[in-house]
Amino acid sequence: MGIIKTHYSSENPYQSGLTRRDALKWMGALSLGAAVPAISGCKTSTSSVSKGNWPQLKLSPITASGYGKDPILLAPKALYWPKTLTSEQLTLVAVISDVIVPREGAIPSATQVKVPDVIDEWVSAPYERQQADRIEILNLLAWFDDESARRFNRLFVDISAAQQLKIIDDIAFKKAKLGDEFIHAANAFARLRQLVLAAFFCSPEGTKDIGYLGNRPIAGDYPGPTEEAMDHLDQVLDELGLSL
Repeated sequence: MGIIKTHYSSENPYQSGLTRRDALKWMGALSLGAAVPAISGCKTSTSSVSKGNWPQLKLSPITASGYGKDPILLAPKALYWPKTLTSEQLTLVAVISDVIVPREGAIPSATQVKVPDVIDEWVSAPYERQQADRIEILNLLAWFDDESARRFNRLFVDISAAQQLKIIDDIAFKKAKLGDEFIHAANAFARLRQLVLAAFFCSPEGTKDIGYLGNRPIAGDYPGPTEEAMDHLDQVLDELGLSL
């Protein structure tokens, strides 16, 4: 990863800006995605967790009710569960999100499309899959601050971009000889990265970046598939022995 500058810090915290309606719509899209199953691979041996100083926070359970199978997105806010990330946690998510999805030319960064708001919605939702993620992600956020304090005597959001990357690079990639002290953090970071990327590509800017052209009306008669598409289909059917 290259050095990415972010303007968020404890002196300049991230400010939420996504409506609950939009955040819930994005979260619904994430829930349908097969690419974001609940964390299942973050369990490590007790010795590894202890050696890695994994925080193991004592988190209060989420007791709010869900909105059912047919949510009313225009309903008063009182019908939604409360969001649970603190300003400090949300700012930390923002800094990490912009490392994962930085601004590149005309393509906005994760925070510019309000990805942290979606992460807040996700970890605050009172459902089994989201709550499994909540435990790992909140412990990961605490781990980042603990590791930053151990190495640089400051909160993660307040160290330099180069220092932030020194920590992230230790857990960002699967390595043949990943130290035991980083295994749990690496697995949790992989999950957070999945969610950040999925949330980004649920945004209008993200779908435009990957060239997704769905959800658009077609003027006039449906043109049908292109000749190239039909040739490819015929080839596949022939290979499968299904040609007419």
